[in-house]
Amino acid sequence: MMGAVNLGVYPAETLLKPTEAAHALPLVLTIDTHGVPNRWITWQHACFYYAKDQVAWQLGEHAFTVHGGLNRVTGERSHITAHTIIAVKGKAMGMRSFNRVPPLNNRELFIRDHQTCAYCAKSFSGLKLTRDHIKPFSKGGQDTWMNVVTACRSCNESKSDRSPEQAGMELVYLPYVPNRAEYLILTNRRILADQMAFLAQHVPAQSRLHHKQP
Repeated sequence: MMGAVNLGVYPAETLLKPTEAAHALPLVLTIDTHGVPNRWITWQHACFYYAKDQVAWQLGEHAFTVHGGLNRVTGERSHITAHTIIAVKGKAMGMRSFNRVPPLNNRELFIRDHQTCAYCAKSFSGLKLTRDHIKPFSKGGQDTWMNVVTACRSCNESKSDRSPEQAGMELVYLPYVPNRAEYLILTNRRILADQMAFLAQHVPAQSRLHHKQP
């Protein structure tokens, strides 16, 4: 899928104390009852949904159990077993947010473009990359997904305050707006294999996340 995304592997059920879970567990993927991806949440937030009986159903090959305190009456230790993909009851929250334009950030932009300069087609570390506006601000360009590409500092300086045509620099790939599933992949460095497989079903076929190179 993408080399920049780490796919962790957990046993079918991992038993952890809350203090251990804070450092060991990946984020939980929430979806709505229609199966539409919504957002990443912490294990604490996931346990809240379970405790309030707000989990409609669950998916995935991975689960974790978090142990709490002892019951004064029975002497039994409380625990919640949760999966890493959960459908939350209520309105179609995922459906509402799925087609919204996600916020634009350099980190997600660089990952969208495989950390490859749109002009020289070379790959760089994040520190050597910049956000280039295809149509410059001075020419009425906007700071939107469709008007920005990843550029190395050298190419950005060469292009300066000009359009690619004016600078004689051709784009080697085109910008696009990632959908909600893509954005969830772009924003999480630690995605489990089952979470990635679920999100991949919602990523458009033309997305660069399906390819190693732009």
